[in-house]
Amino acid sequence: MPSLQVLKLDDVSVSNISNMVQSLRVFSYLKHFYFRNNYINGNIGPYELRHLRSLERLFLDNSAVGGNFLQGIGATTSLKILSLTKCGLNGTLPVRGWCELKNLQELNLSWNECEGILPSCVANMTSLRLIDLSHNKLTGNIASSPLSKLTSLEYLSISSNNFKVPISFKTFFNHSNFKFIFLENNEIINENVLGNWVPNFQLEVFSMSNSSGCPTLPNFFYYQSNLRILYLPKNNIQGNFPTWLLENNTRFRGFYLRDNAFTGPLKLPTNTNTDMETFDVSNNKLSGHIPTNIASVFPNLVALNMSTNMFDGSVPSSFGGLKSVKYIDLSANNLSGMMPQELVVGCFSLFFFKISDNKLRGQIFPESTNLPSLKYLYLENNEFSGTIPSSLSTSPLVVLDISNNRFSGKIPSSMGNMTRLEQVSMSNNQLEGPIPVEICNLNSLFLVDLSENKLCGSVPSCFNPSSISHVYLNNNQLEGELTYAFHNSSSLVTLDLRKNKFTGSIPQWIGNLSSMSIILLRDNHFEGRIPHQFCEMKKLSMIDLSFNSLSGQIPFCFGNITLEVTKKKSVLVVEFDSSSISSFISYMDKVELERDYHVSFQKTEDFKLTDVPITVTFVTKGNSYSYKGSILSYMSGIDLSSNKLHGEIPDGLGKLSEIHALNFSHNNLTGTIPTTFSNLLQLESLDLSYNNLGGRIPTGLSELNALAVFSVAHNNLTGMIPEKGQFGTFDEGSYQGNPYLCGRPLPVDCTSTGPKPVLPSADDESEEHGFMDMEFFYISFVIAYISVVLCIATILYINPHWRRAWFHFMEVHIIQF
Repeated sequence: MPSLQVLKLDDVSVSNISNMVQSLRVFSYLKHFYFRNNYINGNIGPYELRHLRSLERLFLDNSAVGGNFLQGIGATTSLKILSLTKCGLNGTLPVRGWCELKNLQELNLSWNECEGILPSCVANMTSLRLIDLSHNKLTGNIASSPLSKLTSLEYLSISSNNFKVPISFKTFFNHSNFKFIFLENNEIINENVLGNWVPNFQLEVFSMSNSSGCPTLPNFFYYQSNLRILYLPKNNIQGNFPTWLLENNTRFRGFYLRDNAFTGPLKLPTNTNTDMETFDVSNNKLSGHIPTNIASVFPNLVALNMSTNMFDGSVPSSFGGLKSVKYIDLSANNLSGMMPQELVVGCFSLFFFKISDNKLRGQIFPESTNLPSLKYLYLENNEFSGTIPSSLSTSPLVVLDISNNRFSGKIPSSMGNMTRLEQVSMSNNQLEGPIPVEICNLNSLFLVDLSENKLCGSVPSCFNPSSISHVYLNNNQLEGELTYAFHNSSSLVTLDLRKNKFTGSIPQWIGNLSSMSIILLRDNHFEGRIPHQFCEMKKLSMIDLSFNSLSGQIPFCFGNITLEVTKKKSVLVVEFDSSSISSFISYMDKVELERDYHVSFQKTEDFKLTDVPITVTFVTKGNSYSYKGSILSYMSGIDLSSNKLHGEIPDGLGKLSEIHALNFSHNNLTGTIPTTFSNLLQLESLDLSYNNLGGRIPTGLSELNALAVFSVAHNNLTGMIPEKGQFGTFDEGSYQGNPYLCGRPLPVDCTSTGPKPVLPSADDESEEHGFMDMEFFYISFVIAYISVVLCIATILYINPHWRRAWFHFMEVHIIQF
């Protein structure tokens, strides 16, 4: 064993690092030591490795090292490769020790907490071919740093630091070995360079993103002819599309100019590039027609993204020649015309197709369409018409979005064959007929949106997939009772059945929907009582039962609803993962880089799921609002308006401290406004109009500083309107129809005299009108008493017979007493 040269101890747990290192003393000829991704008790110190004089390669990635490790590692003078990714290094880099590694060829200090400027002694590492300092907190101008003196460098990565990087790169023009440069997330300095400086290097990969200091492409690009990957997103680079880059570099595999400000037409070269796999020019200002020669120029294209530009005209039929393409995104342009049939016939490898937000028309696919790999199809916001082709069921679709088009006819029963379907959106079309019972076969559904169509009939009672989270059936002509549909859907978060013709009572099994957050049953024909099972749903944030025929009282347990604020209400949408440069490096490129430079790329899929906020419509503040994203996450409300509810408003509702909107208007509610409402400090809208509420408006409501809309119109309220806080902003319409209310903004002055009604009061201790009523009672009693006495005296005076009888009566009773 002493002659062992390679030792790998990756992914192990070491309880005593000192004992382990002591045992390595016998391996005096050890050259390669791999100790990565380990859980260790203690730190690896440099002096514990000093006896390994022959060590050439040391990999300690994701393993803790001592704070003085770099200072003492200089003793291993034979070291050629040192990798310390995620080793907990922090503070400024030392000026001794590691700089003495004159034979070091590769140095990786990425994903640590190193800060400050690079020490000048780094220039002594004249053999360095690769240096990776990415994801630290290093500073300084790289033009004057020791990096500019390392002329042997081939691979430089300084991404995600605080370096200043002159865009001219002039001080590196003599680095003739440069091939790979990664500059993401640093400060780019735009400088004026006099003269024509020609670099000695020919780059293969250049990556720079998230910079605002680069208005144009670097001049040294004009002298590059061997680029394979160009990654320049989010730099706000301006100017015409650089066709010359494609003409000068015929070996491109990844061309990424996303999120910039390029203008003008997209012109492709005439020469063919068989290596191009990814072409992404999305989110620019490119205009004109999509080039018709794209398939002949890039015949082996795998991913094409031209979304969010100003392209017009039709989709070229030549797209059918892209036999290897998996991903096409042409969304958010001004494309028109019909879908080329060549595309859906020739692109049999197509996995993701998005052409939403255009002006395309006609039928989407012929019945003979065969897309055996298609999983994600986004066609929303176009002018497609005709019926939904049943041929879609032959594709293994996971997401289907054809919303906001002009599709008509029935939903095909063949949809039941799409057993992999997770999200389907057909909203805002002209679909009619019943929901096919075959939809019950879709057990993987996460989201269903069939809203704003002309669907009729009942919801199939068998439709209750356990995985469903969001259901939108609003604005249709659906009818009947909710018998067993959704009763087993324990994952259901959003249920929107607004504006249909559903009848019967709200089912009691609704309490089984433990994940329910938003339930919208507005504008139907539901009747009966509000089931107390609502109170068993612990995650509710929005309840809209308005415009039905519900009767009975508001359940007293409503005050126990937690109105949980759900921090994440979203659906998952797939998109091409181009968030890092590694997404554009093909498998063979990664193999070559890892072999030649020992660079480890994170494993990334070509496609990833991205959160997209769902949208919910809720009526508050007298208007209908659409809530989504973070706003929806913090919105909560209860709307029971326009029903036949009676009884008092439960005092317990004052415990809903996070609620933003309450609407109980247009019912038959009685009693007083609960004084506990003064605890609803987040309340923005309170509508109690058109009821039979009495008493005073609680003065504590003036402490609700968030209250923007308030209405108690058409009730039997009395007394003075509060004047403090938000009550100074409400107009007369908030109080009209209450003849015994007074104070601003009403024209009735509370100091005026006149009859005052005896009505129940919310504040019953010091009411002025109560005192005046008692005084009136005493005066009336005295007057009545005197009147009776005078009347008796008058009668006795006039009639002698009654007078003798009266005195006799009084004499008898006095003797008995």
